[in-house]
Amino acid sequence: MSSRPAPPRRTVLALCAVPVAGLLAVAALAPLPFAVAQPGVTADVLGEHRGEPVITVSGRETAERGADGRLLMTTIAATTPETPVRLADVVSGWFARDRAVMPKEAVYPTGNSPAEIRRHNAAQMEKSQNAAVSAALRQLRLSTDDVDVELRLEDIGGPSAGLLFALGLVETLDGDGRGGELTGGRVIAGTGTIRADGTVGPVGGVPLKTQAARRDGATVFLVPEAECAAAKAERPDGLRLVPVRTLKGAIDALKALGDGGRVPSC
Repeated sequence: MSSRPAPPRRTVLALCAVPVAGLLAVAALAPLPFAVAQPGVTADVLGEHRGEPVITVSGRETAERGADGRLLMTTIAATTPETPVRLADVVSGWFARDRAVMPKEAVYPTGNSPAEIRRHNAAQMEKSQNAAVSAALRQLRLSTDDVDVELRLEDIGGPSAGLLFALGLVETLDGDGRGGELTGGRVIAGTGTIRADGTVGPVGGVPLKTQAARRDGATVFLVPEAECAAAKAERPDGLRLVPVRTLKGAIDALKALGDGGRVPSC
């Protein structure tokens, strides 16, 4: 009984490589459950956005303020849920400083269509604005019966501007409480959710937001304390990171900056 000679080793390897190469090609072309984000726009809550003042107060006299101080809320810009993100996008995003690869559900926690996401983000923004007004008035020991506040920020959604809204309202109504500006004439940026009791919470995307802040002239960035490590990892040159846990802590830190006092740092 005779047996066939075994195929050369080189032939076997070549035959095995064909399906492996096919699988790699499919993997490279298949969409992955990620979003690619980059630094987004900033908006000065003390100024105007799309021709409308961001903060409008009636029923109470507002504080005087100069022209230089700004409070910038920061954003990220991410690929939409329908945008296919492939292996090459993920790999290049991991090695880029101005981009980040994030799980799609972290960027879009609810909804699969642009309309659903807009509705969700608008609801989160409204909730954030209400909490910011409550926190600021509580900090200033004012009643909603005496002060009418309107916040406008078109085309920007989500809860991450809560801290900046609250600081903007404190600046508008009371300045630093001593006749000066809470910003001290600086360009201050930051991010963070806020609760009605003044507690500041984490938001995500902080390294990209610090880049947006520095690009638009900020020298100080208020960051939720829990995200200090992420902010430090890719801190742009010339940007001072100030960790905050509460609205009061943020106000105290800004006052200390103006006085040359002790300011917490990441």
